[in-house]
Amino acid sequence: MGARLGRRTGPEAGSEAGAAAGCGPAPYERRVRWLREIQSTLREQRPERARQLLRLLRQDLGLEGTLLTDILYRNVAFLNLVDPISHDLLVNLARDLQCPKTDYELWKSSDKICRQLIYHLTPHSKRQRGSSLPRRKTQSCLKSSLQMTQLAGETVNLSGIPLSSRDVQHIMRYLGSQGAGLTVLDLSFTGLSDELLRLMLPSLWTLPHLTQLLLNGNRLTRATARELTEAVKDSAKFPALAWVDLGNNVDVASLPQPLLVGLRRRLSQRTSLPTIYEGLDLEPEGSVAGATSAASTWGSAAAGPGSEPQACCTR
Repeated sequence: MGARLGRRTGPEAGSEAGAAAGCGPAPYERRVRWLREIQSTLREQRPERARQLLRLLRQDLGLEGTLLTDILYRNVAFLNLVDPISHDLLVNLARDLQCPKTDYELWKSSDKICRQLIYHLTPHSKRQRGSSLPRRKTQSCLKSSLQMTQLAGETVNLSGIPLSSRDVQHIMRYLGSQGAGLTVLDLSFTGLSDELLRLMLPSLWTLPHLTQLLLNGNRLTRATARELTEAVKDSAKFPALAWVDLGNNVDVASLPQPLLVGLRRRLSQRTSLPTIYEGLDLEPEGSVAGATSAASTWGSAAAGPGSEPQACCTR
């Protein structure tokens, strides 16, 4: 397999990778660009523009609302948040922008939060700029990652390697022959689209020991979350899967309740998961489906309107 990967370095392979990665920048690149612009507007003492950019960022991540109170008191009860870390950091950033103490303190604390968000929303591997790598270098990274997995045997880390449809086919063949002991598969920041992941799913759900599937930072949509939900309803698929990371994708802000319930049923030795209502597991199968359809959300679920919050600062 390594020899075949090494030969495919012509223009056709490069264009194929570009097509697989989709048009334009990945969603995480757009979000990081907004965060850097927030930092620069605060240095220029333009907090109103920073608030506008924060509003765009919240909406792009699926956190609807235009006012601080919308975030703090209505959307804070999002069910099954796919990325609670980003949510908490955005709440802190909104609080800083909405309730400044002094200009210097506003910039200092908000800049720190922006840096934390940028770190959280970007890849951390040495291949984090993989999208700009020459095709030969990309193939070398893929080959070496799979070879290291043959030695370690439990984790495949392909984070940061832009994958084409041919690369996905090679990975599928590798999983078919070497994936029996695999427990963690990291496909974050690889440019995966719904179509490429759909191609991989039959190879993934047959892995007997796969417990973690990391898909964050790609170009996946709610359609992928729905397909994973349907897959885990079948106990023969993903028999050991404990968690799927779908954060920082196109429009997946929350996970469907049935998906989390299906994952929990594979972990009967654990007493609870914080994102699942305990009562659901006591219902019969049909009742679970009915209850979860009401509880499941796609990026806009929020707590019902409660008492109005107190103003966070004096204007």
